[in-house]
Amino acid sequence: MTRYLHAAVTLGLFSVAITSCAAERQRSESDTQHAVVWTNDELQKLHDLGLISIVGAMSEEMPESASLRQPYVKTDDPGWYAAEAAKLRDQLEHRQAELSRYQQALEDAQSLRNTTGGINLDEGDIAITPEAGIEILRQRATETQTELDALDDLARRNGIPPGALRGQ
Repeated sequence: MTRYLHAAVTLGLFSVAITSCAAERQRSESDTQHAVVWTNDELQKLHDLGLISIVGAMSEEMPESASLRQPYVKTDDPGWYAAEAAKLRDQLEHRQAELSRYQQALEDAQSLRNTTGGINLDEGDIAITPEAGIEILRQRATETQTELDALDDLARRNGIPPGALRGQ
């Protein structure tokens, strides 16, 4: 086992020594090279490829590549607002339906009718009484409505038209 360890360490040291020698050789070769003079055409080709940046006076027209480099900002995208609003509306609808089913089940139990459903209390909050269960469901629906209102507010501040949140 130690033989393999010794062989691995030796190979590692050789590879480090070889790469450092190669790096020194490249550095010494680049020091002895002569300065290169570039023409404007060559610089333009490199600039178009995105390999260099030219500092100085710009021509009147803006190159296309500069306009394409702007990063994506989701808060400026009306499609993002529409998708987020749709997701929140679905969640709100689900929570309101869940609240309605729970209230109906509670009314059925109080009037001694057959109950058909309940609430999944495994979502974090546990209701001790049926009224507490109703309050928990109302709170969840209110939180979702608040998130939807905050998204609407953010869209308004970023200049997104109101119809974008409704997918129009």
